[in-house]
Amino acid sequence: MLYPELFKSMEAVRWNMASDIPWDQFEASKLSDEQAYTIKMNAITEWAALPATEMFLRDNRDDSDFCAFMSIWFYEEQKHSLALIEYLRRFRPELMPTEQELHKVRFEFDPAPALETLMLHFCGEVRLNHWYRRAADWHTEPVIKAIYKIIAQDEARHAGAYLRYMKRALVHQGMEFGQHARLAFSKIGVLMASAHRTPQALHPTNLHVNKDMFPNDTVQSQLPSPGWLENWLDNQICFDKEWEGKVSARILHNLSLLMDTTFNTVQDLNRYRKGLIKNQPATAGA
Repeated sequence: MLYPELFKSMEAVRWNMASDIPWDQFEASKLSDEQAYTIKMNAITEWAALPATEMFLRDNRDDSDFCAFMSIWFYEEQKHSLALIEYLRRFRPELMPTEQELHKVRFEFDPAPALETLMLHFCGEVRLNHWYRRAADWHTEPVIKAIYKIIAQDEARHAGAYLRYMKRALVHQGMEFGQHARLAFSKIGVLMASAHRTPQALHPTNLHVNKDMFPNDTVQSQLPSPGWLENWLDNQICFDKEWEGKVSARILHNLSLLMDTTFNTVQDLNRYRKGLIKNQPATAGA
């Protein structure tokens, strides 16, 4: 089981909201209305860990180890939301999300293949780490800069934990399951490492997850300002091609280590994926 080890490692670096955030360094003149509003939107977005956890527990009922890890992930993601809400409570109380605004992002996600969802969220954590690093650079107020740096580090650790479960899927459950996992990971990897080719931000909260609610079935579509994310990325934190390239490179690097194959480009990964598809019948027959 991975859960006991992950619990111990994450417990060792867990931060305290009362003592590890420099609340007393707040400088009101360095927080604009524009910046404060994006904090509210991110606080609500982080709250969507609630329906995501419900999805993970439902779709991984046969994997108690992974479901136990969800207790860590869910706690830390909701803590991110709470830290951002606490910031607003202290310094911009008029922008605190209402309970209704938070509850609106809690809707049911359609069942999906567990391995593909795992890879999707691994990539999402990598991307969110980079988003929050850019947010910390964009903000000028010291306390919120510190908060974004802290939660960015959490997202990186979450990506590392998901990667551990991906590695387990490749080696611990038989050759046939391992090949199925390789195909699932490479398929989602091609999508998530190609964000520069898509009009929308490729993050789990910005993807369609409930066909009966379409097109309002993304977490972002349930926010008070559904279009805020693109503006935040393009015009505020300026998440440009260079930063997209860093996300893509990080995904490809980790998949290279995972698959023991070098992927320098998305095209390399896509060729690998096509090779897996081509060899599927022979593998199944064997």
